[in-house]
Amino acid sequence: MTDVVGLLHPGSMGSAVGAQLRARGHVVLWCPDGRGDATHRRAERAGLEPAALPELVSRSDVVLSLCPPAAAEATAAQVAGQNAVRAGTIYVEANAVAPGRVRGIADRLAPTPVVDAAVVGSPPVGGKHPTVYLSGPGEQTERIAGLFARTDVRTHVLGEDVGQASALKLAYSSYQKVSRVLAAVAYGAAESYGVADELLAIAAKRTRSYLVETDYIPKTAARAWRWRPEIEDAATVIADAGLPDSLLRAAAATLARWEDERDEQLDVEEALEALRRGRGPAAST
Repeated sequence: MTDVVGLLHPGSMGSAVGAQLRARGHVVLWCPDGRGDATHRRAERAGLEPAALPELVSRSDVVLSLCPPAAAEATAAQVAGQNAVRAGTIYVEANAVAPGRVRGIADRLAPTPVVDAAVVGSPPVGGKHPTVYLSGPGEQTERIAGLFARTDVRTHVLGEDVGQASALKLAYSSYQKVSRVLAAVAYGAAESYGVADELLAIAAKRTRSYLVETDYIPKTAARAWRWRPEIEDAATVIADAGLPDSLLRAAAATLARWEDERDEQLDVEEALEALRRGRGPAAST
């Protein structure tokens, strides 16, 4: 089945996804109004068909929103404002936004069904295979999954609750992206003191991510009482190196919530509940 997909807007991820859909025989529209030269070049290379927004909305079986997160609501409002969405059209909200924002977009676009989507991975070029996680009404999520069949874009349906896909994306981003920022700050501090090579040598001994080692959460809780002062001193080292120390200060405040928990027999759920009800400085913020 050939679908018409309206793509808003073809950035590096969007244009690559659009090219994958084009390769499967789908028609992919994009709106050039107000877009810069780089966007025009990406759309042309991907074989996307230009269309004014009213035409894009009225022709599309699927409207796929892949834009900067800050523009998600404005993009949805522009689509809703056309009053031209056909019955049966699905709006796919594929931006990294909070679940509440996705639900607000779904309310704005009603009765047009909205599928919550989260893209994890690099653009599908050069043999890369990102995964699009989907949540929302079953019939619609299955249809979107079918849209990407036999492309380099993988899909995974999470459930029927709008917001699940966005929650997964932001939970992952909270570690994956912030850890990169923290790594840059840590390296900068080591470099300032002439020990960058030694830092890298220590780090190279570790091959797994703490994100997959959930059994470490209770251990962290039990050690928070002595880790917090260490992290506060680490923040001082960072600041002395002329680098921002706010991430370290926030980590110390988070550890303070666990300072009454020194029992290494806690399980993961108990440790997380202790973090939620913590009595440290972060509890009042």
